[in-house]
Amino acid sequence: MAIDELDGRLIELFTAEPRVGVLEASRRLGVARGTVQARLDRMARDGVIAGHGPEIDTAALGYGVTAFVTLQIRQSQGRGHSGHDPVAARLAQVPEVIEAHTITGPGDMLCRVVARSNTDLQRVIDVIVDVAGVERASSVISLATQVAYRTLPLVRAAAEGKPGGRPPG
Repeated sequence: MAIDELDGRLIELFTAEPRVGVLEASRRLGVARGTVQARLDRMARDGVIAGHGPEIDTAALGYGVTAFVTLQIRQSQGRGHSGHDPVAARLAQVPEVIEAHTITGPGDMLCRVVARSNTDLQRVIDVIVDVAGVERASSVISLATQVAYRTLPLVRAAAEGKPGGRPPG
């Protein structure tokens, strides 16, 4: 779905201040309250806006270790069924697995996991490796987040009708 400059400004405002409210957003952006509500409703219906929940800092919850775990999984569960879906369903039951993606390359699935310590990370990896269908796991620990998950640069580029730019320099 294409977005325009006003959609981009709305997303940017609600990202910076999620509790701003529709009336205040309309005042700040200089458009009618109904326009703001209609735009938000359309972007939510079309899946551009995927949620309105709070952003959680896992370290503040006591999970100060982040790791990326690459899994090799059994490719077939028999009867033509992929091994990815049952593994993903079981991983979704592990609270410390905060993302899981099917990937290309040397592994089959990449998980972002959190743990309270390196010792706790070992426990989490043991739980993951114990999932039926997981054959092997390889992990790397994140030392620092250099670029946090973000979407506003994409929103700005989409609102301007431009493809993502190249990095400077």
